[in-house]
Amino acid sequence: MFTPAISLTTTIPALTNVTATSLPINPKQQNPLHTTLKSLSRSGKLEEALSLIESPPSKPTTSQPDLDTYSSLLHACISQRSLHHGQRLYLHLLLPRNKHLLNNPILKTKLITLYAVCGQIDEARRIFDDGIRENRIPESVWVAMAVGYSRNGCFQEALVLYCDMLWGCVRPGNFAFSAALKACSALLDLRVGQMVHAQILKFEEEPDQVVYNGLVRFYGECGCFDDVRQVFDEMPCRNIVTWNSLIAGFAVRDQSFEVFEAFRRMQGEEVGYSWVTLTSVLPVCARVTALYSGKEIHAQIVKSGEKPDVLVLNSLMDMYTKCGATDYCRKVFYWMRRRDLTTWNTMLRGCAMNGCMAEAMELFSEMVVSGFRPDGVTFIALLSGCSHEGLTDEGRALFDRMRVEFGISPTLEHYACLVDILGRAGAIKEALEVVKNMPMKPGSSIWGSLLNSCRLYGNVSLAEIVSTELFELEPNNPGNYVILSNIYANAGMWAGVKRVRELMIKREIKKEPGCSWMQLKNRIHTFIAGGCFEFRNSDEYKTVWNELMEAMEVVGYVPDTRAVLHDVNEDTKTEWVCGHSERLATMFGLIHTGSGIPIRITKNLRVCTDCHSWMKYVSVVTKRVIILRDTKRFHHFEEGTCSCKDYW
Repeated sequence: MFTPAISLTTTIPALTNVTATSLPINPKQQNPLHTTLKSLSRSGKLEEALSLIESPPSKPTTSQPDLDTYSSLLHACISQRSLHHGQRLYLHLLLPRNKHLLNNPILKTKLITLYAVCGQIDEARRIFDDGIRENRIPESVWVAMAVGYSRNGCFQEALVLYCDMLWGCVRPGNFAFSAALKACSALLDLRVGQMVHAQILKFEEEPDQVVYNGLVRFYGECGCFDDVRQVFDEMPCRNIVTWNSLIAGFAVRDQSFEVFEAFRRMQGEEVGYSWVTLTSVLPVCARVTALYSGKEIHAQIVKSGEKPDVLVLNSLMDMYTKCGATDYCRKVFYWMRRRDLTTWNTMLRGCAMNGCMAEAMELFSEMVVSGFRPDGVTFIALLSGCSHEGLTDEGRALFDRMRVEFGISPTLEHYACLVDILGRAGAIKEALEVVKNMPMKPGSSIWGSLLNSCRLYGNVSLAEIVSTELFELEPNNPGNYVILSNIYANAGMWAGVKRVRELMIKREIKKEPGCSWMQLKNRIHTFIAGGCFEFRNSDEYKTVWNELMEAMEVVGYVPDTRAVLHDVNEDTKTEWVCGHSERLATMFGLIHTGSGIPIRITKNLRVCTDCHSWMKYVSVVTKRVIILRDTKRFHHFEEGTCSCKDYW
């Protein structure tokens, strides 16, 4: 049958009376409430979003937020660390009409993460345990809980949770492996970490970059560097995090050469670097006085065009101070737009170590005026500087200001500095009174300062008492035995020297050999006292040495053999003094660097009196600046004077 077409004039019923439920719903059409809530969550307007959810619906049929909307809101709560809004949202989810959503892994994961990042780890665990039977919990929820434990320092609980997940027959993936490895690294649990590694090897899929990085970090933290290298070499690809873990592992093990090699290789492979990389490499430059390498890193920071963070600039300053380059440290300090307390402490320590206490005191006043409140580290830097420069009255005043003006309770280190200040100045009785009236038991640093004062003033009887205390506290520290032996030797008490040496042999304690090092171009050159025969027997060395000694004798240098504390003849003493490691390093620098280039040397022991005098004369004859860092401080030799003013 033919059906006539509808006429254009046919009346169509008005749609205003048609209810929403009678209309077909387009699944692609966005719900206005959902759109509004998502927009508010993206804008961080959580209060408005929660108010909208908590307000009673205008009509019973008004739609409620869906799973995706709740997920967006929880994500915003996590980003803002807003526990208050997250708790309100959780209460809304506990309503009967919404409670079924709590079984959803996405929401459960986000709720656990929210409470974990806000430090509510017990509440996070309660949510984890609630609602879903254990054998049905997906991996993402397990991982969220494990990460939450790790975030709150509960690494043992994170590992137990990982094991429970395996017992629940949940197949671990890359996220679970990463969480487990992080916990093993924090706990230094090599056995469990190796078991996790075995599971990774059995995993059907290739581990991702994060898992590989976790393995490198784990083995590095546990000191298994052969395993670090093996994992590193077998990785299909490496990123900056991988290289940072490798470099940090080398740095922890004091493998300075390997740090520099890895950093150069990292740049050669065009991986780039991060600020974390530089904060690992710069302290190594400081440790071995590798100023040229530190300057190269500084140049890279400048060329990067990016604004370095305060940690990097603090590390850069620390490198310059420990390389004796205080001018560069000042430039970085005054260039910095933002400083923290560590910045000021680094600058103060650099001035104190390099004999610039007048500048350090001015900076301290400027620091206080700028609104920075000093801490214990600040006063250790200032007090040690006063000790090295003989500023006894200033040291006493600083110690009192620390307690009275700034309310800082002195620690053992502060008392050790005060005792050292008094002892070096010859006020040994006053130093003993300080030790007697201390609120805590004196430690090795206190007795060590007193023993050094005994060495300076030849107080044998007190040295014997102090050394007895030190030998009990540090029975395996060779330095204490050597100082006591030197005190006996200076007093001509060779029987006492013999007793100390016999005690060292009995306890199998060996004196640390004198060692100095310096950087030339990209190499660190090391010199051992009495060694380096090939260098010392070379024609080049002999020629420069003879010319130098002749010129020094003309200006008045005479060897001071009192530095050799052995019962041998004068000729032998003179020969031994000439073989000290700092002299060998100085000769190497004179031969292999151009005229006018400063010579920078680091030594593992305190410089002896004759080497100190010798370097002053060398600076006169050669017109060179020699910068020597020993275990206590810097010595800047220039035109016959030293920055320590012969007080060390």
